[in-house]
Amino acid sequence: KVKIMEQVALVTLLMSLQCIYFSLKVGQARGKYGVKAPATSGNELFERVNRIHLNTLELVVVTLPAMWVFGYYLNWSSAALLGVVFIVGRFIYAAGYLQAPEKRSRGMLIGFLATLALILGGLWGVISALFV
Repeated sequence: KVKIMEQVALVTLLMSLQCIYFSLKVGQARGKYGVKAPATSGNELFERVNRIHLNTLELVVVTLPAMWVFGYYLNWSSAALLGVVFIVGRFIYAAGYLQAPEKRSRGMLIGFLATLALILGGLWGVISALFV
């Protein structure tokens, strides 16, 4: 049986692995498209790979603490599930963005809504605890 809080810990580590994976893809794209560090522009396909990584990092900074707060104050399993939805959304975002920038919206929305649910739920839990 999986312990409840450990579900969120596992999802946290999966998010970390996803960030590392996207980072490695940036390194591969640098070589493939000839974009030498510290440049971050010069080839549109490289720029897409780079934006996938950077945008994911920008959102993970918000999603991770929200997931832990949500779990602590409301429900660990639901927090972990929303974290998995975020991860899946990021992979959908990446696949769409690599095809064409306008195809990134579905994945972005999935990840954003999961993050928003974690933030609002966590906020509700904290405020409720303050007034109990």
